[in-house]
Amino acid sequence: MKIGFIGLGNMGSAILGGILKQGNVSASDVIVTDKAPMAVKKAVEMLKVNAVPENTMVAEQADVLFLAIKPQIYEPVIREIASSVKEGAIIISIAPGKKMEWIDGLFGGGKKIVRCMPNTPALVGAGCTGACANSLVSEQEMIQVMTLLNCFGKAYPVPESLMDTVVGVSGSSPAYVFMMIEAMADAAVADGMPRAQAYEFAAQAVYGSAKMLLDSKLHPGVLKDMVCSPGGTTIEAVRVLEEKGFRSAIIEAQKACVDKSKSM
Repeated sequence: MKIGFIGLGNMGSAILGGILKQGNVSASDVIVTDKAPMAVKKAVEMLKVNAVPENTMVAEQADVLFLAIKPQIYEPVIREIASSVKEGAIIISIAPGKKMEWIDGLFGGGKKIVRCMPNTPALVGAGCTGACANSLVSEQEMIQVMTLLNCFGKAYPVPESLMDTVVGVSGSSPAYVFMMIEAMADAAVADGMPRAQAYEFAAQAVYGSAKMLLDSKLHPGVLKDMVCSPGGTTIEAVRVLEEKGFRSAIIEAQKACVDKSKSM
């Protein structure tokens, strides 16, 4: 099976690196291209994959084709490669807001399309990806695709109607978390902690909390209550967060993110 990548930015490189690290695909079976020569050079030198100069050359060879490019250039790239795509190839989109019907229409119809939304923690093998497929993708083919997507984190099947929600809750949410970590560290610095140490403490606290939730399967409210001793420090902090609209701010921000995704 030949795997093709059009686009080797942060996300494309993370996906490719994860797939190769897991050993599911040999580097000799990967064909890549990117408009940035340095990105191609880096992939060839570090990952030992095959590079070609044209998008159409990737499309001609790939059994599974990742379109790891910005949403705004999907249309010109797809029109460029539409007549070159290998018969029976599975085309994987990572673009927010671009529905499978729209993508298939640009190809002229009749293509096997998988739409997925990974996030930047894929760069460290801890991504979260939602994925759906059109009716031309068989159950067995979708199993193969999900195996690839699980190489750089966790992948979950979702209906296309929830893909914009996936953008809000996992695709864009690392930015919200990074902002929270930065704010936590700033507060620690204000209280005298060295900044580098403050980032370590804040990041580890977020990492550990997420792991507790995933491992224990307990409701987040239960876990929150476990930390909040009566009359203690934590419940006082929670009181202030509620007073400042912490939860509401997150909900409204996420809804704005989803609305933006729907309009793209």
